Amino acid sequence: MTVTNQNDCALAHTLDMGEDGLRVAIKDCIDIKGMVSACGSAALKDSAPATTNAAVVDNILTHGCKIIGKANMHELAYGMTGVNAVFGTPVNPKWPDRIPGGSSSGSAVAVAAGRCDFAIGTDTGGSVRQPAICCGVYGIKPTFGRVSRDGCHPKESSLDCVGVFARTAAMLTKGMEAIDPTFKRQLLTKAPRLARVKSTVEKKLGDALVYALMEGLPDAAYVTLPHMEAAFDAGMTVIGAETVAAFGPLVDAGKPLGADIRSRLLKAHEITDENLRSAEDIRATFTSEVDAIFEDYDVLVTPALPVIPPTLSEAEDPATVLPLTKLLRPFNLSGHPAIVLPISVGPDHLPAGIQIIGRKGEDAFLCATAEWLTKTLSVFQTASQPEDTHDR
Repeated sequence: MTVTNQNDCALAHTLDMGEDGLRVAIKDCIDIKGMVSACGSAALKDSAPATTNAAVVDNILTHGCKIIGKANMHELAYGMTGVNAVFGTPVNPKWPDRIPGGSSSGSAVAVAAGRCDFAIGTDTGGSVRQPAICCGVYGIKPTFGRVSRDGCHPKESSLDCVGVFARTAAMLTKGMEAIDPTFKRQLLTKAPRLARVKSTVEKKLGDALVYALMEGLPDAAYVTLPHMEAAFDAGMTVIGAETVAAFGPLVDAGKPLGADIRSRLLKAHEITDENLRSAEDIRATFTSEVDAIFEDYDVLVTPALPVIPPTLSEAEDPATVLPLTKLLRPFNLSGHPAIVLPISVGPDHLPAGIQIIGRKGEDAFLCATAEWLTKTLSVFQTASQPEDTHDR
């Protein structure tokens, strides 16, 4: 294994590790033996190197892949812009004036820029799916607990999932095969029963997505999830409590932290046990709500984001960033698998997309649905789909 530091904002470190299979980038909050998992933070960059690989890294190497680097990220995986003042902000390859998204910014950028075939990120509240859409690539958050988090940071989480970025839905499936030895790909024998979830999005985005879905899926049902907004708020509460439990001591010790991270950790200190109990009640209610709909339908469909991702200058106002995970974060709380599929909208071809959600444990079926949708909806057929040249 060779390690080289470089002034590259997508990769925190370059590597040449493993065999000559699919090229993979690994988010810097995932352990690779002999390397520091700095988690995008100056507060952790001088920590002791990992003594073992994370389980997902070993799975990837066993699959014959080549790890090409550790990917940059939003500090402590606790932000949605991907902006990182210490290690550099990865540049969104397709929309360089816009945020790359967070927290798995470097992973999304590495894939969008063609540096690797797929990349690994982590998703606690949309941190794979949101940067995937910001950078115009595919992303999956598997069923909670399906993919081992051994060797991931923070060590304890009731929300976080190891996920995959790719430039095509087919490569997303291959990425899942690499990170999860239990994953067995499926082929659809008939069209899945789809239901669109009632969602509020900005008009220029909503019109484009609705027309695309109505044209390609005219028979899709229309359903509501009454506790969707409450689930978003509850997810914010849970991630705040769990992040401060993991990283709050960095504040107490006066460690160097970005102003946004320090502020969020201090705010999270105010979360009470009663707040957490209420959030857990919402988790149970919302999860049951989603499961009930799956008694009649196979896959739920929502817009991926309710707004167009902001520019870097617009993102300096936190109010422009908070809505980005409104439709993503609830499914971290419930634990259902979810995939985002990118679509560009409007005359300026701005980043947008749809999200599909499946039953727990049916990740392979959801991946098959994603591949089916890219072949069924004209909005994907007219988009530029990069050729998938790897058949492993």
